[in-house]
Amino acid sequence: MGNIILFALLVGLASALILTPFSKGVEKDRKMTSAFLIAAIVLFTVGTFGFYYAFNLDRNLSSLWPFAIVLTFGGTFFAAGKERMVKGILFLAVLLVGAYFMIAFLFNAEEKYESAKMGEKTEISTFDEKETPASVPPQFARNKMKKAFGQVPNTSYYELGSLQIQKVIGEYVYIAPVEFSGFFKWWNGESTPGYFTVSATDSSANPKFMKSKMIYTPSSYFNKNLERHIRMQYPESIFYGDSQLEVDDEGKPFYIRTYGEFISARNGFDVKGVVVVDPESGKTKSYGLADVPEFIDGAVSPEAVSLQNSYFGNYVHGYWNSVFGKTDVRLPSDEGTEAQVSPIFDENGDMYYFTDFTSPKEGVDSMLGYALTNSRTGKATFYTGNLEESYMDSEGALQIIEKKFIEKKWHGEMPIIYNFYGEASWLSGVLDSNGFLQNYFIVSAANPEISVYGNTPNEALKKFKTALQHGGGTVDGNSKAEEKQTSGTVLRVYKEKTGDYTIVSILLDNKKNYIISSETNPLAIYVKEGDQVNIKYSDTGETFLPVKELVIQGLE
Repeated sequence: MGNIILFALLVGLASALILTPFSKGVEKDRKMTSAFLIAAIVLFTVGTFGFYYAFNLDRNLSSLWPFAIVLTFGGTFFAAGKERMVKGILFLAVLLVGAYFMIAFLFNAEEKYESAKMGEKTEISTFDEKETPASVPPQFARNKMKKAFGQVPNTSYYELGSLQIQKVIGEYVYIAPVEFSGFFKWWNGESTPGYFTVSATDSSANPKFMKSKMIYTPSSYFNKNLERHIRMQYPESIFYGDSQLEVDDEGKPFYIRTYGEFISARNGFDVKGVVVVDPESGKTKSYGLADVPEFIDGAVSPEAVSLQNSYFGNYVHGYWNSVFGKTDVRLPSDEGTEAQVSPIFDENGDMYYFTDFTSPKEGVDSMLGYALTNSRTGKATFYTGNLEESYMDSEGALQIIEKKFIEKKWHGEMPIIYNFYGEASWLSGVLDSNGFLQNYFIVSAANPEISVYGNTPNEALKKFKTALQHGGGTVDGNSKAEEKQTSGTVLRVYKEKTGDYTIVSILLDNKKNYIISSETNPLAIYVKEGDQVNIKYSDTGETFLPVKELVIQGLE
């Protein structure tokens, strides 16, 4: 509190000195001048304190430039003689600084692009079928939490806060704090009772309410308000994005907020670290990105990542090209679940923000690539995709889902691109009009006619493998799959008619299961129990291993 009072006092004093006319030709009564000066100091000090306290602005001198322009103009207007000339020069100087701040975005686009520049690759690694994607849509998770809100004591005092995903003790979960529902509820309640958690991979899991006293929250007021509390501790820091709740492996919650610095002239943003707050004690600590505690997944706010994506996509050839020529411009999608990006996890449990990029030309739903940004380090990689194929963007995938379920009025949410069996594919949850999860939809990004849906991601994935075999797509297994050969006696056979083809499942005497479509091997429909077979397959580690070649001894 002492910092803001001193800041307000200095600003009030300087403002009063600039505005007060001291020229004898203008003000003959020295007593009136003194009274005006004292009144101006008090007025500007109180006004500055109130403004900065209410809006939580950084207390850097550069933040004062709009007020400085008005004050120096007023000082020049009321002054006379040499005083007017001096204050007039000051006014012109401040006006030039203000003009520079206002038009800086025209000249620092290249700096913004360099700050957001990404490494490039062709395609992400093939999805490992033994992993379950964090695929529960956040809207569905939030609905489940709301229905479980009766677990909260004094329910009428509170409401559900912002939802975010993270990894806790190896499990992917959504976290949402309980927040105050208004000023008088905060006045009477003083602290919130805890937070909700629910699985991000299992749509049938129920939310759990975790008790944990929190005093410093985004919905608290005055000095207990989280953003104001952080500003009091770090008065000159530049923050970007909302505060988020993170939980350590012991279940203790912490609020975090991303800080950084302007690119130039109070314009643009470059991430540098994160501030961590204990919501019960109010204890704060800042960390550079290289030193962020292990339990924090989202050190870089989704808002900051979205901004960086905008820099990377728009400013490849500077600002004016982003407005007129738009050569090589790629627009980041706005289909993300958090500030236009979607958090996902890789096979190592590291969180990334996903964004696909599309053409600035209207009516075009072709994807120009996609980016993954590490949520702890801010390091980003841009994937061009297979340049010989045209990939559909996330909006196109959602349109296919909407058309597929047009009579039921269902819609897709959280489309994420994966490399399923060597095929770039969109995975999305499908919600009804009430926000409840109905199924999971997978559609090929290069071949939109290949699409399936299932009750779980793994069920949809199995159907997608079959659909790829039907549609002539590639089924190469996961990134660790090796092509192997085996032979043996058929113990059991199961045949299922799907469209124009038959899916044949085979159990050999080695106790392993194999699956093949009659589209890739028409003679597979003749296999029967007791046959001796030679099989070439991909060792994906799944229960049913995809067969590339099948030879039935005595038949071929």
